[in-house]
Amino acid sequence: MQDHDQYRLFLHLASTLSFTRTAADCHVSPATLSRTVQRLETSTGHRLLDRGPHGVALTEHGHRFRCYAAEALELWGRYCDNDLTPDQLGGQLSVFASVTACQSLLPDLLAPLRDAHPRVQISVRTGDAAAALTLLDDGEADLAVAPLPSRIPATLLARAVARTPLVLVRADPLRADVQFPAPDEPFVLPRQGLVRDIANRWFRRLGITPRIAAEADGHEALLTLVALGYGTGIIPDLVLQHCSIRHRFHAVPASSSPGELTIGACIRRTDLHRRLIAVAWAVIGRGEPGAVTAASRPQPAAPLTVEPGDHPR
Repeated sequence: MQDHDQYRLFLHLASTLSFTRTAADCHVSPATLSRTVQRLETSTGHRLLDRGPHGVALTEHGHRFRCYAAEALELWGRYCDNDLTPDQLGGQLSVFASVTACQSLLPDLLAPLRDAHPRVQISVRTGDAAAALTLLDDGEADLAVAPLPSRIPATLLARAVARTPLVLVRADPLRADVQFPAPDEPFVLPRQGLVRDIANRWFRRLGITPRIAAEADGHEALLTLVALGYGTGIIPDLVLQHCSIRHRFHAVPASSSPGELTIGACIRRTDLHRRLIAVAWAVIGRGEPGAVTAASRPQPAAPLTVEPGDHPR
């Protein structure tokens, strides 16, 4: 989380002296707010708040830091109010995405921002897509590109940037005389996350209880287990098409598709006041969504905003 964002949260908390109210007003979780205060106390080397049975109170150092934070934000606001041309937009944009999203989506998604604002520094962190929205909500990134759940947290805004079907793959081809899925068919599934949820719903629609031969954290690890012959894997087609060993897999024909993933770009609502985030969000919203398949190239973002409670299609 940027220092200025931490300062704003602290100043709001210093005015309300209520973690619950500040968390609600600033659209962050109480845990995120607590971690923010802990980081500030670690950075300053002093306790800034006293938490007791009768509520929250500023310490002597808390009062001093409150003055500092207010002055720092005022100076930052004066700087941002300067008449800068669009080409003078600067700063750093921190992005979190899976390895597959970095290779297949980010270049097209962020190229317009890079072309229009070359002074903006873009940093990219990769990791498990299942953790993307949590890391974003906790302030560990400014922008996350990840599969969207059916309900978006109220603290976030999301735009669909691509859609990809889930496909079934095996290390060996399925014989023509074998009905799929057989009662004892072994499956390799993600340990958790959206793909696992979709797979579980698919199994229920088919009325079967799957035999789970192996579970994996991450799609790349799942494909390795499938290549080793543990069973049939359920994987986003986008991941399969960008896998270096995809030639080792065979598609499994099925009577019905498990489903698809909607991949979105996400930011925190409270960050829209930041000029860099607002510009980046506007640039991302100028594209069109694309279905990511073996025969199609990922397309830029859609002007679709997924609000809390919406169900991406």
